[in-house]
Amino acid sequence: MIRLKLTGEWTNREIMEKFGIKSKTQIKTWMRWYRKGEDHRLAQPVGKQYTYGKGPDDDSELAQLRRKVTYYEMRDELMGKVPRNRKEVVPEIFVEVVESLKDRFTVTEICQCFDISRPTYYRWRNRASREMPELHTLIINICKQLSHRVGHRTVKDLLYKDHKIQVNRKTVQKVMQKYEIQCRVKVKRQKYIAGESKIVVPDLLKQNFQAEKPNQKWVTDITYLPYGPRMQYLSTIMDLYNNEIIAYKISDSQSVDFVLETLREACNGRDTYGVILHSDQGAQYTSYAFQALAKENGIITSMSRKGNCFDNAVIESFHSSLKSEEFATQLRATLTSTIVIEKVVNYMYYYNYIRPFSKLNCHTPVEYRTVAA
Repeated sequence: MIRLKLTGEWTNREIMEKFGIKSKTQIKTWMRWYRKGEDHRLAQPVGKQYTYGKGPDDDSELAQLRRKVTYYEMRDELMGKVPRNRKEVVPEIFVEVVESLKDRFTVTEICQCFDISRPTYYRWRNRASREMPELHTLIINICKQLSHRVGHRTVKDLLYKDHKIQVNRKTVQKVMQKYEIQCRVKVKRQKYIAGESKIVVPDLLKQNFQAEKPNQKWVTDITYLPYGPRMQYLSTIMDLYNNEIIAYKISDSQSVDFVLETLREACNGRDTYGVILHSDQGAQYTSYAFQALAKENGIITSMSRKGNCFDNAVIESFHSSLKSEEFATQLRATLTSTIVIEKVVNYMYYYNYIRPFSKLNCHTPVEYRTVAA
């Protein structure tokens, strides 16, 4: 039967009919013994199978030694995965480890490593399933999938969008608080009233951040990345239609060429005639080279009032989210410049392709643009 199964030309049903086997579970059992090298079990009578590590008395010393080595290797691997509360195994973690390793080891083998009986494990598993209803599991999975970067309102919307589950947002909030999977809270900046200043280029947006179509309104800004051994800077351009990041660059200096490369990337392959590009009054954006490149591509520039971050609030908020969600818990000394760049690149992909937005009907920016098209 094993030889026929290894050829890949026979199905379980055909083998069962040929040899008169009543259950395909028997075939799976024999194949499992064969793959584990437990050929001696094939010759044992029914009801006389030996437990793990206790082979037949007439088995060779080499085979017994191999089983012992396999057992201790498995034990060394498992012992580091289950933390202990004083001298006892933590039930919740033990259940998770068994469920994740059942395809490699049997439940009996894992229980033997920790001197825990099988009935105890199943009692712990049943208790865990009762304590965690299906709704709790869905909420936990959503938070893990989105790296704990969304709040309970967005999770509530996703439950209805993906699973058609209507639930009060306060219920979702309580579940997230119970399992400590709340999103990271941004640090609130102190509000102040900025005075009027000289306008280099007229403010065409006037804090109207709504766009009716793609490539109608863009916003741009530069932010600091003080997380590596040296200071780095991030230049970003966002389309206000769906808040998609259409171009970004990372550099060690805030030169004019830095923002010019970002603008060229944004213009590449897009119809930019009549686009309003809003920025602050930084020296890079008031430079002749930047204004000339914008005009060359048919872009109309717009600028915030000097010292007023609220006129460019959307891109400021994005940079704040990037820092709080990706770098808030990181120690500066542990990051290299390469890791900082890699984390920014990963976050940009996450923001455009994975992160849902309530204002976009729980779609991601790229998904919203595709659906609208």
